Amino acid sequence: MSLTVKPVEKLTSEVKEYRKAEHSVSPLFLNRWSPRSYSDRKISDDDVYSILEAAHWAPSAFNDQPWRFIVAKTEPQLKIFHEFLNPFNRAWAEKAPVLVLVASSNRRENGDPNEAHAFDSGAAWGYLAIQATLLGLSTHAIGGFDKDKARNLLNIPDDFDLHAVITIGYRGEKEALDKNLQERENPSTRKALKEVVFEGAITS
Repeated sequence: MSLTVKPVEKLTSEVKEYRKAEHSVSPLFLNRWSPRSYSDRKISDDDVYSILEAAHWAPSAFNDQPWRFIVAKTEPQLKIFHEFLNPFNRAWAEKAPVLVLVASSNRRENGDPNEAHAFDSGAAWGYLAIQATLLGLSTHAIGGFDKDKARNLLNIPDDFDLHAVITIGYRGEKEALDKNLQERENPSTRKALKEVVFEGAITS
């Protein structure tokens, strides 16, 4: 059993170079970013299911839990997922040892539309990413994939919306990427908090 949650006490050196919070926040949130380079190191099932366990404890409207996680971790499963990734994303994502397609039901159990399903699934993806970071793993959400092809290949019903494919794995060397991607293999910055937070009402 390899489940080992790493304590998060300080920013990593690469994150410290690119990210600075304006207010006090756990280093965990800044240390989580979305790399594209993965090593060929395998992930234990214990760790995979720890990450999914965290995701499914996310909050949801009426506790409907609309999310579904379709997991690929064997070679045959991964090959199917690679078929519906767009070429740009497949070039780096096919090295990740685990892929997870996040989908969600757009209907409640009584048949009514669930207007919160995408919002709730976004919360689940956030939980997933944070738990992966605690385990020393990296994640990257991919929106560039053929949803119709994925739906057909994975037998996903029409009342489920497809959101993203998540790569999960251990970080690889930046130099393993194409040169155009190496320049982007750094933690991204964020807008100033005042650009996204408004007290009372949105002001210009």
